[in-house]
Amino acid sequence: MESIKVLALCGSVRQASYNRALIRSAIEISKGLIQGLEIEDVDITALPMLNTDLEDGERFPPVVEAFRQKILEADSFLFASPEYNYSISPPLKNALDWGSRPPNVWADKAAAIVSASGGSGGSRSQYHLRQIGVFLDLHFINKPELFLDAFHTPGKFDKNGDLIDAETKERLKQVLLSLQTFTLRLQGRSKEFPSYQIIKYSTPSNSHSIHQTSIKSHLLKFKPVCYEQSISTCKVYN
Repeated sequence: MESIKVLALCGSVRQASYNRALIRSAIEISKGLIQGLEIEDVDITALPMLNTDLEDGERFPPVVEAFRQKILEADSFLFASPEYNYSISPPLKNALDWGSRPPNVWADKAAAIVSASGGSGGSRSQYHLRQIGVFLDLHFINKPELFLDAFHTPGKFDKNGDLIDAETKERLKQVLLSLQTFTLRLQGRSKEFPSYQIIKYSTPSNSHSIHQTSIKSHLLKFKPVCYEQSISTCKVYN
Protein backbone atom coordinates (compact mmCIF):
# COMPACT_ATOMS: atom_id res chain seq x y z
CA MET A 1 0.00 0.00 0.00
CA GLU A 2 1.24 3.48 -0.85
CA SER A 3 2.46 5.73 1.96
CA ILE A 4 0.43 8.63 3.33
CA LYS A 5 1.32 11.40 5.78
CA VAL A 6 -1.12 12.10 8.61
CA LEU A 7 -0.97 15.28 10.65
CA ALA A 8 -2.20 14.73 14.23
CA LEU A 9 -3.66 17.60 16.26
CA CYS A 10 -4.38 17.39 19.97
CA GLY A 11 -7.03 19.74 21.33
CA SER A 12 -5.71 19.58 24.88
CA VAL A 13 -2.66 21.52 26.05
CA ARG A 14 -2.55 19.71 29.40
CA GLN A 15 0.81 18.03 29.97
CA ALA A 16 -0.70 14.68 30.95
CA SER A 17 -3.50 14.85 28.38
CA TYR A 18 -5.27 11.57 27.63
CA ASN A 19 -5.92 12.80 24.10
CA ARG A 20 -2.20 13.39 23.62
CA ALA A 21 -1.75 9.82 24.83
CA LEU A 22 -4.11 8.61 22.10
CA ILE A 23 -1.93 10.34 19.52
CA ARG A 24 1.24 8.83 21.01
CA SER A 25 -0.36 5.41 20.84
CA ALA A 26 -1.48 6.03 17.25
CA ILE A 27 2.10 6.87 16.30
CA GLU A 28 3.36 3.66 17.93
CA ILE A 29 0.70 1.61 16.15
CA SER A 30 1.50 3.20 12.79
CA LYS A 31 5.20 2.42 13.16
CA GLY A 32 4.80 -1.15 14.31
CA LEU A 33 1.57 -2.48 12.82
CA ILE A 34 0.53 -0.41 9.78
CA GLN A 35 2.65 -0.20 6.67
CA GLY A 36 2.63 3.05 4.70
CA LEU A 37 1.25 5.32 7.42
CA GLU A 38 3.33 8.15 8.88
CA ILE A 39 1.88 10.27 11.68
CA GLU A 40 3.32 13.61 12.79
CA ASP A 41 2.14 15.22 16.02
CA VAL A 42 1.98 18.97 15.43
CA ASP A 43 2.11 21.45 18.31
CA ILE A 44 -0.69 24.03 18.20
CA THR A 45 0.05 25.66 21.56
CA ALA A 46 2.31 28.32 20.03
CA LEU A 47 -0.39 29.64 17.70
CA PRO A 48 -1.62 33.10 18.67
CA MET A 49 -5.33 33.61 19.14
CA LEU A 50 -6.92 34.33 15.79
CA ASN A 51 -6.62 38.02 15.02
CA THR A 52 -6.85 39.25 11.45
CA ASP A 53 -4.83 42.33 12.46
CA LEU A 54 -1.85 39.97 12.49
CA GLU A 55 -2.29 39.29 8.79
CA ASP A 56 -0.46 41.24 6.12
CA GLY A 57 -2.39 40.65 2.94
CA GLU A 58 -2.01 36.90 2.37
CA ARG A 59 0.92 36.68 4.78
CA PHE A 60 0.58 35.37 8.31
CA PRO A 61 2.79 35.40 11.41
CA PRO A 62 5.74 32.97 10.95
CA VAL A 63 4.38 30.40 13.40
CA VAL A 64 1.04 30.40 11.57
CA GLU A 65 2.75 30.18 8.16
CA ALA A 66 4.70 27.13 9.36
CA PHE A 67 1.53 25.53 10.70
CA ARG A 68 -0.39 26.12 7.48
CA GLN A 69 2.49 24.64 5.48
CA LYS A 70 2.30 21.43 7.53
CA ILE A 71 -1.41 21.23 6.75
CA LEU A 72 -0.72 21.64 3.03
CA GLU A 73 1.92 18.90 3.08
CA ALA A 74 -0.30 16.39 4.89
CA ASP A 75 -2.46 13.83 3.12
CA SER A 76 -4.97 13.60 5.97
CA PHE A 77 -5.58 14.50 9.60
CA LEU A 78 -6.13 12.83 12.96
CA PHE A 79 -7.89 14.97 15.56
CA ALA A 80 -7.91 14.13 19.27
CA SER A 81 -9.83 16.47 21.53
CA PRO A 82 -11.60 16.44 24.88
CA GLU A 83 -15.13 17.76 25.16
CA TYR A 84 -15.51 21.26 26.58
CA ASN A 85 -19.09 22.45 27.14
CA TYR A 86 -20.50 20.15 24.45
CA SER A 87 -17.88 21.28 21.94
CA ILE A 88 -14.22 21.04 20.98
CA SER A 89 -11.47 22.78 22.92
CA PRO A 90 -10.51 26.44 22.29
CA PRO A 91 -6.92 25.59 21.17
CA LEU A 92 -8.22 23.22 18.49
CA LYS A 93 -10.86 25.68 17.30
CA ASN A 94 -8.16 28.34 17.05
CA ALA A 95 -5.98 26.03 14.95
CA LEU A 96 -8.90 25.20 12.67
CA ASP A 97 -9.66 28.89 12.22
CA TRP A 98 -6.06 29.80 11.31
CA GLY A 99 -5.99 27.04 8.72
CA SER A 100 -9.27 28.21 7.24
CA ARG A 101 -8.11 31.76 6.57
CA PRO A 102 -8.04 32.34 2.79
CA PRO A 103 -6.90 30.29 1.11
CA ASN A 104 -8.39 27.45 3.20
CA VAL A 105 -5.64 24.82 3.51
CA TRP A 106 -7.83 22.10 5.08
CA ALA A 107 -9.95 21.59 1.99
CA ASP A 108 -10.62 18.29 0.28
CA LYS A 109 -8.62 16.05 2.61
CA ALA A 110 -9.59 13.06 4.73
CA ALA A 111 -9.76 13.16 8.51
CA ALA A 112 -10.54 11.01 11.54
CA ILE A 113 -11.48 11.91 15.11
CA VAL A 114 -10.76 10.18 18.41
CA SER A 115 -11.49 11.52 21.87
CA ALA A 116 -10.93 10.77 25.53
CA SER A 117 -13.08 12.64 27.98
CA GLY A 118 -15.54 12.11 30.80
CA GLY A 119 -19.10 10.84 30.48
CA SER A 120 -19.85 10.18 26.81
CA GLY A 121 -16.16 10.11 25.97
CA GLY A 122 -16.29 13.27 23.89
CA SER A 123 -19.03 12.25 21.46
CA ARG A 124 -20.62 15.70 21.33
CA SER A 125 -17.29 17.36 20.62
CA GLN A 126 -16.72 14.92 17.75
CA TYR A 127 -20.08 15.66 16.19
CA HIS A 128 -19.49 19.41 16.52
CA LEU A 129 -16.10 18.99 14.84
CA ARG A 130 -17.81 17.16 11.99
CA GLN A 131 -20.16 20.12 11.60
CA ILE A 132 -17.21 22.53 11.46
CA GLY A 133 -15.60 20.23 8.92
CA VAL A 134 -18.47 20.83 6.50
CA PHE A 135 -17.39 24.45 6.04
CA LEU A 136 -13.70 23.50 5.99
CA ASP A 137 -14.43 20.92 3.26
CA LEU A 138 -12.90 18.10 5.31
CA HIS A 139 -14.00 14.53 4.63
CA PHE A 140 -14.30 12.55 7.85
CA ILE A 141 -14.40 8.79 7.98
CA ASN A 142 -17.74 7.63 9.36
CA LYS A 143 -16.68 4.34 10.90
CA PRO A 144 -15.30 3.21 13.20
CA GLU A 145 -15.90 5.78 15.91
CA LEU A 146 -13.76 5.99 19.04
CA PHE A 147 -15.16 7.69 22.14
CA LEU A 148 -13.22 6.83 25.28
CA ASP A 149 -14.45 7.48 28.82
CA ALA A 150 -11.08 8.31 30.33
CA PHE A 151 -12.30 7.90 33.91
CA HIS A 152 -14.16 4.60 33.61
CA THR A 153 -12.69 1.69 35.55
CA PRO A 154 -10.65 -0.31 34.88
CA GLY A 155 -8.30 2.48 33.87
CA LYS A 156 -7.28 2.79 30.24
CA PHE A 157 -4.10 4.74 31.02
CA ASP A 158 -1.17 4.09 33.34
CA LYS A 159 0.27 6.50 35.92
CA ASN A 160 2.43 8.07 33.20
CA GLY A 161 -0.63 8.83 31.10
CA ASP A 162 0.10 6.22 28.43
CA LEU A 163 -2.65 4.12 26.87
CA ILE A 164 -2.42 0.54 28.14
CA ASP A 165 -5.82 -0.93 27.30
CA ALA A 166 -5.45 -3.58 24.57
CA GLU A 167 -9.03 -3.29 23.33
CA THR A 168 -8.75 0.48 22.91
CA LYS A 169 -5.46 0.08 21.07
CA GLU A 170 -7.13 -2.31 18.63
CA ARG A 171 -10.01 0.10 18.11
CA LEU A 172 -7.52 2.89 17.49
CA LYS A 173 -5.72 0.72 14.97
CA GLN A 174 -8.98 0.17 13.07
CA VAL A 175 -9.57 3.95 12.96
CA LEU A 176 -6.12 4.44 11.45
CA LEU A 177 -6.64 1.68 8.88
CA SER A 178 -9.95 3.23 7.85
CA LEU A 179 -8.33 6.66 7.55
CA GLN A 180 -5.53 5.22 5.44
CA THR A 181 -7.93 3.47 3.07
CA PHE A 182 -10.21 6.49 2.75
CA THR A 183 -7.28 8.85 2.12
CA LEU A 184 -5.97 6.71 -0.72
CA ARG A 185 -9.47 6.47 -2.13
CA LEU A 186 -9.92 10.26 -2.15
CA GLN A 187 -6.55 10.73 -3.79
CA GLY A 188 -7.27 8.13 -6.44
CA ARG A 189 -4.43 5.89 -5.27
CA SER A 190 -6.60 3.03 -4.09
CA LYS A 191 -6.73 -0.05 -6.30
CA GLU A 192 -10.10 -0.95 -4.82
CA PHE A 193 -11.54 2.52 -5.37
CA PRO A 194 -9.75 4.34 -8.21
CA SER A 195 -10.31 8.05 -8.66
CA TYR A 196 -13.41 9.42 -10.28
CA GLN A 197 -13.91 9.90 -13.98
CA ILE A 198 -14.98 13.32 -15.18
CA ILE A 199 -17.83 13.28 -17.66
CA LYS A 200 -18.56 16.51 -19.48
CA TYR A 201 -22.06 17.28 -20.61
CA SER A 202 -23.73 20.42 -21.84
CA THR A 203 -26.92 22.03 -20.65
CA PRO A 204 -28.85 24.93 -22.10
CA SER A 205 -27.73 28.28 -20.69
CA ASN A 206 -31.25 28.98 -19.39
CA SER A 207 -31.53 25.77 -17.36
CA HIS A 208 -29.20 23.95 -15.00
CA SER A 209 -31.58 21.13 -14.16
CA ILE A 210 -32.71 19.92 -17.59
CA HIS A 211 -31.89 16.28 -18.32
CA GLN A 212 -30.78 15.84 -14.69
CA THR A 213 -32.92 12.70 -14.30
CA SER A 214 -31.40 11.01 -17.34
CA ILE A 215 -27.89 12.00 -16.22
CA LYS A 216 -28.45 10.57 -12.77
CA SER A 217 -29.81 7.34 -14.26
CA HIS A 218 -26.62 6.99 -16.26
CA LEU A 219 -24.48 7.62 -13.19
CA LEU A 220 -26.28 4.93 -11.22
CA LYS A 221 -24.65 2.35 -13.49
CA PHE A 222 -21.39 3.04 -11.63
CA LYS A 223 -20.80 1.35 -8.28
CA PRO A 224 -20.13 2.60 -5.68
CA VAL A 225 -21.97 5.76 -6.61
CA CYS A 226 -20.99 9.27 -5.62
CA TYR A 227 -21.71 11.95 -8.17
CA GLU A 228 -21.28 15.68 -8.02
CA GLN A 229 -22.91 18.00 -10.50
CA SER A 230 -21.99 21.50 -11.49
CA ILE A 231 -23.35 23.41 -14.44
CA SER A 232 -21.35 21.42 -16.95
CA THR A 233 -19.46 18.69 -15.13
CA CYS A 234 -20.27 15.39 -13.48
CA LYS A 235 -17.71 13.58 -11.37
CA VAL A 236 -18.31 9.86 -11.23
CA TYR A 237 -16.54 7.87 -8.52
CA ASN A 238 -16.15 4.31 -9.77
